[in-house]
Amino acid sequence: MEQYYLNNSQKNREDKKSSQKKSFDFKLYKKNTINSLNDVEYFLNNYEKYKHLLKIYKLFK
Repeated sequence: MEQYYLNNSQKNREDKKSSQKKSFDFKLYKKNTINSLNDVEYFLNNYEKYKHLLKIYKLFK
C-alpha cells in the first residue's frame, strides 16, 4: 500500500513539472521571424525570374 502512495505522489510531481509553461525565448522568435521575412523577400524579388522560367517550361512541354 505504501508503495502505491509513493508512486502516485511521484507521478503527481512529474505532472506538475511537465505542465509548467516553457519560458518565452524572444531571441529565438526574433531570429525565426527575420529568417522567414528574408525568405519571402528573396522570393518576391526573384519572382519575375521564376515566372519567366515557368513560361519557358510550359512552352517546351
